[in-house]
Amino acid sequence: MFVITTPTGQIGRHVVDRVLAREQPVRVIVRDPGRLSPEVRERAEVVQGSHTDPGVLMKAFAGAEAVFWVIPPDHRTVNLERHYVDATRSASEAIVSLGVDRIVMVSTMGHGIEKNAGHLSAARAAEELIAGTGVKSRALRPPFFMENLLRQVDAIRGQGTFFLPSDRNRTLALVATRDIAARGAELLLDGTWSGQGGVPVVSPDSLTPDDMAEVLSDVLERPVQYQQVPIDAYKSMMLEHGASEASAQGVADMAVAQNEGAYDEEHRTAQPSPTGFSQWCEEVLRPAFLA
Repeated sequence: MFVITTPTGQIGRHVVDRVLAREQPVRVIVRDPGRLSPEVRERAEVVQGSHTDPGVLMKAFAGAEAVFWVIPPDHRTVNLERHYVDATRSASEAIVSLGVDRIVMVSTMGHGIEKNAGHLSAARAAEELIAGTGVKSRALRPPFFMENLLRQVDAIRGQGTFFLPSDRNRTLALVATRDIAARGAELLLDGTWSGQGGVPVVSPDSLTPDDMAEVLSDVLERPVQYQQVPIDAYKSMMLEHGASEASAQGVADMAVAQNEGAYDEEHRTAQPSPTGFSQWCEEVLRPAFLA
């Protein structure tokens, strides 16, 4: 049995589809089963509830061979590290007590991020908690999600501009969430690996935000430019849109770490995933833009 968290999320839903395509037994944890596709509701065992609930985890992990673990961001959290660590601690206890063989989790790319790097530090703390159990584990380490740009389709359409706090002169490591899911499903289904380790997942691109704007212009067949937003102003924008102080500060601290080169080492040495930024723009962003 393979247990998959966030089965309606941008990574988890692809993992579910890949594991079901291999005719393997799947159990999902989901708050609202109505958000699952009809095929998943028919073929997967559903445990309704939150994967932050220890009781739900004990029920879901019973008899499991492997678990795919994701803690999605909560933009209203009052304590960033506790958001990532508390649920992961409960998962760790359930995994150990129920004898789960292995866990594949989504963490983050980056070096020198153990402290003061916002969401990056919190994700890495959760990764270390899982590794500390001694259970076989692999932490997927992605950088900036290409899908983050989908939130800016209206700005790209209306203003011909996308906005980030990223240094316009520094390469921004990117990845498509489908590539994270593909690597995660591969590791989940492979029972031959052992020990604990991190697995960087990154696109084949080496693009600055200005380079990304050029790709967007080509794909969308209209001028698109990049505007760098000062980090304090970006934090204020998040607060205005309802983010908590803890979450907004976490994003600001993450942006500082990215601009200081947190991704650089793993970006240079990681084996690239298949999906390049131009391909993703053609297949994902352009249809959203034209909708």
